[in-house]
Amino acid sequence: MNIAVIFISALIPLLVGFIWYHPKVFGTSWMKAAGLTEEDGKNANMPLIFGLTYVFSVMLALIFQTLVIHQSHLQSLFFLQPIHDHSTEAGALYKNIMDQYGDSYRTLKHGAFHGTIAGVFIALPLVAINALFERKNFKYIAVNSGYWILSFALMGAAVCAFL
Repeated sequence: MNIAVIFISALIPLLVGFIWYHPKVFGTSWMKAAGLTEEDGKNANMPLIFGLTYVFSVMLALIFQTLVIHQSHLQSLFFLQPIHDHSTEAGALYKNIMDQYGDSYRTLKHGAFHGTIAGVFIALPLVAINALFERKNFKYIAVNSGYWILSFALMGAAVCAFL
């Protein structure tokens, strides 16, 4: 595993957020829907917010390998089997499968597809459920869910193609 890809992918939500929540994009709409003002932003502990956002994004990038890379599931089929010893039956089978299919579906496009699916079926429901209980409107749900769907698509693409 190339751990650098994880740390670089974790920057994606920060970069997307910088653009997505800019006042000329969705920032003004989001602030109104969230009930925030520019003064609220000035009083926030931004180093803490950005630092924790990055830590949580690393956690997301780590789990994305299981969401977007099919080969990561292969090892679970051989749980407690000596797959790295190619002289064993399990090891030889694992090596053969990885030699033939190890690079299958390891593309930006495939990762973006799975990232988008994760965004729609994981991020959107989480954002929407919280927003419903917080009495936020549809615009709030749409802006935040759209951000996560795009971030997940880009993270999925990066992790799938480069990890």
